[in-house]
Amino acid sequence: MKRVDKAQRILAQLEDLYPETPAPLDHTSPFELLIAVLLSAQTTDLRVNLVTPDLFQKANNARAMAQLEVADILASIKTCGLAPTKAKNVRRLAEILVEKHDGEVPASMEALEELPGVGHKTASVVMSQSFGVPAFAVDTHIHRLAARWGLSNDTTVQKTEKDLKAVFPRESWSKVHLQIIFFGREHCPARFHDLDACPICSWASSKTRRTQEMRRDAAARKRAK
Repeated sequence: MKRVDKAQRILAQLEDLYPETPAPLDHTSPFELLIAVLLSAQTTDLRVNLVTPDLFQKANNARAMAQLEVADILASIKTCGLAPTKAKNVRRLAEILVEKHDGEVPASMEALEELPGVGHKTASVVMSQSFGVPAFAVDTHIHRLAARWGLSNDTTVQKTEKDLKAVFPRESWSKVHLQIIFFGREHCPARFHDLDACPICSWASSKTRRTQEMRRDAAARKRAK
């Protein structure tokens, strides 16, 4: 089956499973979303949603955040991974938004990626969810599933993003990005996953891929004994 045909079938299944795609990170503005996505690196969305209410009560816009001490920011986000670095990035990011963008979050991939702690994935999420610009932010779930489903060759996230953009319609990128994440969390764990029982992996993954994962998981179980 050609990749584009496979993608169409996957898209139909995901639409049946997840017709609604609420944003996983709680926010009320582009600034809050930007900060929440920055904090989500190596941290679960659940953890971010637990810490941001306290942080945003202190400061929910760039001008207010730029006035906080790094220690105040850290106190709110200390249970997140890499919290000390993130606290410094949040403070400096807010300062730059005030200095260069009149306190507003820029609707530009290039400008977003220049901000401290903001990579391509974070910028893509903000462009998609805050400004309605189609984007395909590739996280670990999407990178893994694209390889399992034979939609990409599992080399780099940049290659995965390019491959997925080539087979999914542009107008679907923002939604299918979330649908794949939801599917990965619910049906498609990284380890000890029964691909033959999976609603999508069972038909989309190759026999070679299923054999590779079975052998890998068997070796992992053996090492754990």
